[in-house]
Amino acid sequence: MPSVHVLAETRKESDLIRRQQPAISLFSLGLIAMGVLSVIYRDFAYTWQPVPGFPGRATVAVLCGLFMIAVSVALLFGSTVRIAVRALLPFLIAWFCLKIPAIVVAGRIEGVWIGVGELGMLLAGGWVLFASFSGLEESPLFKNITGPRGVRLAQILFGLSVIPVGLGHLLYLQITASLVPAWMHFRVALAFLTGAGQILCGIAIVFAIYPRVAALIETAMLALFAFLVWGPDTWFAATPKLAGTPPGFRFPLSAFLITWVIGAAAWLIAINSRKTSSLRTAS
Repeated sequence: MPSVHVLAETRKESDLIRRQQPAISLFSLGLIAMGVLSVIYRDFAYTWQPVPGFPGRATVAVLCGLFMIAVSVALLFGSTVRIAVRALLPFLIAWFCLKIPAIVVAGRIEGVWIGVGELGMLLAGGWVLFASFSGLEESPLFKNITGPRGVRLAQILFGLSVIPVGLGHLLYLQITASLVPAWMHFRVALAFLTGAGQILCGIAIVFAIYPRVAALIETAMLALFAFLVWGPDTWFAATPKLAGTPPGFRFPLSAFLITWVIGAAAWLIAINSRKTSSLRTAS
């Protein structure tokens, strides 16, 4: 029979999964949808997965899409969540590392860092899940990136990643304002406020200054960006909303799903926020 300790740990993990289930479900559904797009188009997500051309690229894109679907479905069930998070984290790290060449070549361009920030936010969401559900807290190799310490490190990564995204709103103010729905007033002011708000949220999360509130505000902003900027009305628009992007619904739908997924990651960060101001208190 299982020991009392094992039963207690199992019950604790089940409670943790149940508390986070809405955010996990949104995170999973967004990744599933992105995986489906990769399979349908035999390609990777626009700009988000900067994979160079090589023989068999389309096949690899389909396999990655199928992997995203399988892992994300596994995230939805308590019996498979441990395997899922162990598989998902290296996958997200690999995507994040694909941005390194762009940083080396064009690191002075803020637009590059927007993409880095978005992938960093996604990676932080996956890291929180890994830290919480991988079951590797006692492993010498993973003990420093799991448990409360791992959660706190993921929060710091998320906060740092939000800052360049918010900064991009300010440096590309007119472009950002053009994405605000035309029926809204003070579009430039809104673009500025959202950019400044994201920077402040990022700083607050990094330094654990009301991190739960900051992460929830970031979640709300990303939800608004997803539906107001990249909502269904843009999927079928005759003219691309963002100048220079390809026509058709694939780009705006991809942008919607990316925003959806990092919004879910922000929610996971909020749920897992700890009232700590340093790594020492979380260790």
